[in-house]
Amino acid sequence: AFKAAVLIQQWYRRYVARLEMRRRCTWRIFQSIEYACEQDQIKLHNFFSYLMDQFTPSSSKERDFISRMFVSGESYKEAELEKCCDYESIEVPDSYTGPRLSFPLLPDHATALLEAFKQKQQLHARYVLNLLHETRKHLKQLPNISHVSTCYSEEVTVCGDLHGQLDDLFLIFYKNGLPSPSKSYVFNGDFVDRGKQSLEILVILFSFLLIYPKEVHLNRGNHEDHMVNLRYGFTKEVMQKYKVHGKKILRMFQNVFCWLPLATLIDQKVLIIHGGISDTTDLNVLEKIQRDKFISVLRMKKRKESSRKPEIQTVNGESKSDSEAAGNEAAPRFSLQPQSAQAPSTANRLEFSRWLRQTVQEQIDTCRRMVDISESEPEELTYSSMVSLKDVDEPCWTRQEEWKQVLDILWSDPMPQEGCRENKVRGGGCYFGPDVTEKFLEKYSLQFLIRSHECKQEGYEFCHNRKVLTIFSASNYYEIGSNRGAYVKLGPDLIPHFVQYQANKTAHMLTMTQRQGIPVALISRVEESAFRALREKLFAHTSALISAFKAYDGDNTGRITLSNWATAVESVLRLGLPWRMLRPQLVRSTEDGMLEYKSWLDDLAMEQRSQEHIQSSLLEVIYRNRSNLETIFRIIDRDHSGLISFEEFQQTWKLFSSHMNIELTDDGINDLVRSIDFNKDGNIDFNEFLEAFRLVKQCP
Repeated sequence: AFKAAVLIQQWYRRYVARLEMRRRCTWRIFQSIEYACEQDQIKLHNFFSYLMDQFTPSSSKERDFISRMFVSGESYKEAELEKCCDYESIEVPDSYTGPRLSFPLLPDHATALLEAFKQKQQLHARYVLNLLHETRKHLKQLPNISHVSTCYSEEVTVCGDLHGQLDDLFLIFYKNGLPSPSKSYVFNGDFVDRGKQSLEILVILFSFLLIYPKEVHLNRGNHEDHMVNLRYGFTKEVMQKYKVHGKKILRMFQNVFCWLPLATLIDQKVLIIHGGISDTTDLNVLEKIQRDKFISVLRMKKRKESSRKPEIQTVNGESKSDSEAAGNEAAPRFSLQPQSAQAPSTANRLEFSRWLRQTVQEQIDTCRRMVDISESEPEELTYSSMVSLKDVDEPCWTRQEEWKQVLDILWSDPMPQEGCRENKVRGGGCYFGPDVTEKFLEKYSLQFLIRSHECKQEGYEFCHNRKVLTIFSASNYYEIGSNRGAYVKLGPDLIPHFVQYQANKTAHMLTMTQRQGIPVALISRVEESAFRALREKLFAHTSALISAFKAYDGDNTGRITLSNWATAVESVLRLGLPWRMLRPQLVRSTEDGMLEYKSWLDDLAMEQRSQEHIQSSLLEVIYRNRSNLETIFRIIDRDHSGLISFEEFQQTWKLFSSHMNIELTDDGINDLVRSIDFNKDGNIDFNEFLEAFRLVKQCP
């Protein structure tokens, strides 16, 4: 009996260990794909920023248009915002049955909003704009670092990322109670994106902020950034919910975001920031920063236009600045030497498509290499800084330093190793080690840091000898059952007390029914979702994978070893995943340890084609580029109407062609834009934009 008990115990331990390994691998897949997407967003923005920095408009009209489209770091003028927030001119029809707001707000207004949103009702645009107007006025009076004391309330509740998941906020309020004079809250950024109810979350939080200004505190997160919103859903959500006044509402949200405080300090002992710190983080600098200047922290305006003073010279009969001819002072290590290319006639669609595809791809690849910081540039301040400090004046360096301070606290992550290094996984901020944390806490007499920014399976996690606490409040973030949400409560003793939850009913039931054991079905469900996403990622890189596999297939047998398969896949996807461990879930086992990679890729294509009736080569391109294409579309569609006007397209094309030295006349551009306007309504919608991309890629 004793031997049997030991045997069962050993079997059970191995079983639990295997489940834990599966759980960790699944988590690693989700996180790697998420961070790779963030890298793509930053590289895409750097690419457009580089084009904008090099562009020389030919007229004031062109300059105004391009600036309106691409310049993201400028503050809006007060008069423009007042005009944008003219809520009084918007009439509320008698047929409107949703909640109504009057200011100053009362607790009953917030309760009415909660009930209305539970019933899927929508707040009228007039009230949204009025709320944003009042919120902005209040935020402008707040310091960069909010100060909270437990003397005025029994405890302070700190919540992490919500990411548009309204059910999580409802559950927090249900479990912990609504904000009140005796119930203080700190919401630590990333209220928006990814989820479908970001706007409702903001309306609720802003309402409570105005009702209880001393008890409710909001920090800015890295997703309170309008350039990030273009990719991850908040911009699209607002325009879908408010088709008439969406543009005004978005403009106000952008400005409100930049007025959000950067940090919160509890009892002068616990610092709450969204991302983290670096070895240069200085609270004294953060307290003095003019935070509203940073509408987007993804791009730093490097130099005033007047300070460049470029000399114009003639190159091949064209006017160019001396900075462009020399490689440009903003990017001294790079040189862009476009070759003159005569565009073929647009009458021949096939010939023109071939030429367009080759020219655009070559130049975009060149620009991407130019904006992607290499290993050999340790002196660069951050992932997207291409400014040599010796080349900039003192005011510009001050702005650069302030920008880096904000970037680091919004984008950084802790690491177990000591030191501080660039965060290349996300593409922004830095990784900071326990030694950096220790020095920072000692310098400012702090006990520990609370941050968010990273999804944790249990909703929270300590690191750096329990000196850094990560709190994440969006449950089921990757998939139903993938993670719990949590919030932390701090009393006068500043000892953290955690509350965990899962808002989804399905996940809750699975956990309850399997309370006595490991939730195997839940792990399998999350694991299946993770591998489905990974197969899509593999399929999207089919062409690159074939090239990588052939490098290991010298005899052209169509077969490679499983070890070489794992090495080749990582060289292409660069997700940092344990491919040898994941192999059984991705590749069928073979007796001789060899893989027929072409048939394996055909199986991946068949799986994706079962969902999309599109030629596999085109489907691969769309899977790989759709997020970037959608972001590009929204950048060009500056008024967020869902349509690109002919003028917007023409001016954008001029931006590209000025760097590619493409000789395409205005008539040629007009022919091109009319050929993309398939339904001939005078505008280009996203489907037409995507279809044109497919047609270009389809040309041999």
